[in-house]
Amino acid sequence: MNRLFAGALAAGALLTATAAFAQSGSATIDAIVKRGELNCGVAGNSPMFSLPDSQGVMRGLDADSCRAIAAAILGDAKKTKFIPTTAQNRFTALQSGEVDLLYRSTTWTLGREGNLGAMFASVNFYDGTGFLVKASLKVKSAKELDGATVCVAPGTSTELAVADYFRVHKMKFTPVLIQDLSELQNAYLSGRCDTYSTDSSGLAGFRFQQGPKAVEHILLPDIISKEPLGAMVRKGDDKFFDIVRWTYFATLIAEEYGITQANVDEALKSTVPEIRRLMGLEGDMGKALGVDNKWAYNAIKQTGNFGEGWDRNVTPYGVPRGINNLWNNGGLQYAPPMR
Repeated sequence: MNRLFAGALAAGALLTATAAFAQSGSATIDAIVKRGELNCGVAGNSPMFSLPDSQGVMRGLDADSCRAIAAAILGDAKKTKFIPTTAQNRFTALQSGEVDLLYRSTTWTLGREGNLGAMFASVNFYDGTGFLVKASLKVKSAKELDGATVCVAPGTSTELAVADYFRVHKMKFTPVLIQDLSELQNAYLSGRCDTYSTDSSGLAGFRFQQGPKAVEHILLPDIISKEPLGAMVRKGDDKFFDIVRWTYFATLIAEEYGITQANVDEALKSTVPEIRRLMGLEGDMGKALGVDNKWAYNAIKQTGNFGEGWDRNVTPYGVPRGINNLWNNGGLQYAPPMR
């Protein structure tokens, strides 16, 4: 009898654990639900991506991407806690669990996936390393920068891209390595270096911020590297990886079908199979991801489709979509079918 009772208890415990796991299948999602908040690692000082407005509200493409995930998991985009990270401590913040994911203009590379116990779930901005120079230097190409001093943030993919570029073209340069972004940019403005190098989107945003003096700075046409920027999550939690990746895909699919924040409720009446699956009306797609079936509806209703996010956060800085257009408009943004 004792053995039977012990066996029953063990079986009951196993069933309870299995039921708890079946709730989401993800330790990260369960922690987010229990906490009632998504901890998202961002830059916090990057125009277009994550920068507080005059009211202290975090704005930008990365910030809205975080909000979309919070809406998908918790049903409320406002339940997002933004945790500023630096280029050097961002990966430690992710590895330690201080943040649930990084949306911090972080480049997808083999070394980062192979060495850091993390993987990339999406690319919300296809970018590339560029150079900003003062117009007074009369430099028209990066190939004219032999012997230049280059302001660059240490511990970034930019630092490696610049070193590779000068090495390949048999040119010399002197790096000026400064971690703090404002100090780095001021070093360039004050003339401590001949050129400032980072992702071209960051250079465009910085140039825009100069207002009437923007004409005094030239963004060189050379793009010297591929910099696919997106969401980074810890390895070992496939369900969380799935919801981060498919929330991004959902915003692309919504844009393809012309579904916006303003008309998403009309989409609930659609007879198109993929739209019905997107809206959670059939297919149990949310259940497959470990969240509510209205996950995509909530994300779109509260943050909009991908194009809306771009127009809200990037277009004002004068950066064209280019290769960040949808695949059917000549770009690289492409979502697999939702079925």
